[in-house]
Amino acid sequence: MRLTEFHQLVRDEFGAERAQWIVQSQVLPPGDKTAEELIESGVDPRRVWQGLCDAFDIPEERRLGIDRPGT
Repeated sequence: MRLTEFHQLVRDEFGAERAQWIVQSQVLPPGDKTAEELIESGVDPRRVWQGLCDAFDIPEERRLGIDRPGT
C-alpha cells in the first residue's frame, strides 16, 4: 500500500479534520508507537491501517475504503 492510499483511507474513515490527529496520536502495537511513528520507522502502511481498523473496531466492509468509479 502506498502512503497516499493510507492517508486517503484514514481521511475517508475519520474525516479530514480528525485524520491527521489520529495518525499523530493513536498508539498502536507493535512497539506502542503512533501510526505516524510506525510508518516513519518502516512499517508497511497497510499494517498500520489494519492496526487502526482494529483499534477503532472498523467493520470489515469499510476497511477497503470508498469505491471511487474510474480509479
